[in-house]
Amino acid sequence: MFDRLKLLINIDKLKDKTVLVIGLGGVGGHAFESLIRSSIENIIIIDSDKIDITNLNRQILAYQNTVGEYKVDIAKKIALNINPNINIKTYKLFLDESNIDEIFLNKIDFVIDAIDTINNKKLIIKKCLKENIPFISVMGTGNKMHPEMLEIVDIRKTEYDPIARSIRKMLKEEKINKKIPVIFSKEKPIIKGKVGSNAFVPATAGLLAASFVINKILEVSHE
Repeated sequence: MFDRLKLLINIDKLKDKTVLVIGLGGVGGHAFESLIRSSIENIIIIDSDKIDITNLNRQILAYQNTVGEYKVDIAKKIALNINPNINIKTYKLFLDESNIDEIFLNKIDFVIDAIDTINNKKLIIKKCLKENIPFISVMGTGNKMHPEMLEIVDIRKTEYDPIARSIRKMLKEEKINKKIPVIFSKEKPIIKGKVGSNAFVPATAGLLAASFVINKILEVSHE
């Protein structure tokens, strides 16, 4: 099943790792499927939303026949259809301070934060730092048209991103000096009254998040 991948890496090094993906939208859905196709077999997914007709332009879980279904339910079906050996745990909830401690009782080796609620992104970052769990946090991908301008950097090197600006302010105020790996775009956003989106910028951010996780886990395994 993963013969082509085995030509690149020893997939056995990924078998016992558990990845938590928070948010299954345009970014998180692509990150999730890429992890499954990269032979990750233990995965936890969190999202409270149902698939909406407006998701069809960018979200990998969104089809005419999945509109109205919960994202975690569709994601689980897709994962098992790709790899029946998947051990997948789903949470149909909106992660916040009332439930984050319960979520993190699970064995978690890596976290992908693909949500867009700023206060809860801060919550996830601080929880991962406290628990010493590696993570990658994805900044805004709306109102952008150039996926080639996405980068993985420490958050202190970001610009043109209001989410990142708010998190940088929190880090400064709380005197948090640790590195915060994020995916952000150097592109200045297209100014509109509402946030627009396309199929390729969020998807690229999701694929970058998955590649970051896989490469980091393999680096740890090789040490």
